[in-house]
Amino acid sequence: MQSLDGHNGPRGYLDAQFTYERPEAVSKVLKSAFVTPRVYYAAVEHITKATGARVVWALVCLVYYNPRDREGFVFGYKDMGESAGPCETECPEAILDLLTETDREYALEWRKRCREHAAARRAKAQKPVPRPGQMITFDEPVQFANGRSFTTMRVVANRPGRRPAVLYQDPENGGYYHIRNIKDHNYRLGAAQEREQLEIF
Repeated sequence: MQSLDGHNGPRGYLDAQFTYERPEAVSKVLKSAFVTPRVYYAAVEHITKATGARVVWALVCLVYYNPRDREGFVFGYKDMGESAGPCETECPEAILDLLTETDREYALEWRKRCREHAAARRAKAQKPVPRPGQMITFDEPVQFANGRSFTTMRVVANRPGRRPAVLYQDPENGGYYHIRNIKDHNYRLGAAQEREQLEIF
């Protein structure tokens, strides 16, 4: 597509596409979200006018949005219902909680995977942040580019103004290492030590 038809962004456009009234039914997006810029999730309410039957199902859209596209095709999307068993499973729990019961096997499996993903995100967010002066012990050795690996390291403060704010030190030889996405690892933090011994000067 070469425009969003006056909508203020992909979310507004997609909300509007799945909110409508027809002679036989009414459809309405109750809640939507972009967890990543390329994936849209929504709880969509569908009411059949003849019977009053109400169903709330999950919608997933894979989204392309580039306002600076050289050929002018700034937006595109592929939509799929939860019954298709989408691979994307980062649907927010606030959307999952709005869905009505279903007996569709693929939808049930998809909802389960989303709940498991959400539980893992919560557990990751609740992990304590390593702070200078602590010892960190990993469940599995962390491998570094120089071929060395460690299970236990010191958490040390980097020089003021430097990023990252903390580094990890080999407790035996004193080498300093940077670990990206530390919360992706399983670890335990030990008691604090004298900070003066652990800062980089």
